Amino acid sequence: MKFFASGLLFDNDGVLVDSHSASGVAWEIWAKEFAPHFDWDVPENAGMRASDKVREHVAAELFEVANNRINELEQQTAHETIALAGAVDLLHALKPGTWTVCTSANVNLGTARLKAAGLPVPAELVTGDDVERGKPHPDPYLLGAKRLGFEPADCVVFEDAIAGVEAGIEAGVGLVIGVSERALDSAADLVIKDLTGITFDGENLFIPDRLRLR
Repeated sequence: MKFFASGLLFDNDGVLVDSHSASGVAWEIWAKEFAPHFDWDVPENAGMRASDKVREHVAAELFEVANNRINELEQQTAHETIALAGAVDLLHALKPGTWTVCTSANVNLGTARLKAAGLPVPAELVTGDDVERGKPHPDPYLLGAKRLGFEPADCVVFEDAIAGVEAGIEAGVGLVIGVSERALDSAADLVIKDLTGITFDGENLFIPDRLRLR
């Protein structure tokens, strides 16, 4: 499969890196302390900012303390993050200025997870700290395209979460690629297994046909 694009916009967790187990440990501790009935590990929570989930489950007067606590817990487990298939080879081969990461994590956590997985941190990194509204709103991907200097329609988004796919669609990007079986229930334009063998020269995006799940 071959597509034309100017820039690539990657979600991080679930697309480039696997931080699921580490996050699960952090959220389990947090829930015991602040929201015993909160189940973090459900599809509707995927891809969303931690601060937005905290705000939904604690009283306003507890927000700052609760939000600081989950940030602390997730930072403590960031070193357990590992790269997903194809991510290391792909990102290290990309030309600077043609790609960035648009993550819902805060800047410290997002940076730590990329580094732990052996991935480069782009100068144009977009984090949950950089936008007024997180995914599923389009703000992260609109800002990512802007920082690269491209129109959203000239960019491709790689996402695994329904919220992130919705954000890409709302941003008006040219193509939303779902990554992993988790994306099969999303409205992504196509869904692939992982990033193995993908290449991009700043104009031509090549995705091996064998990766396609839908």
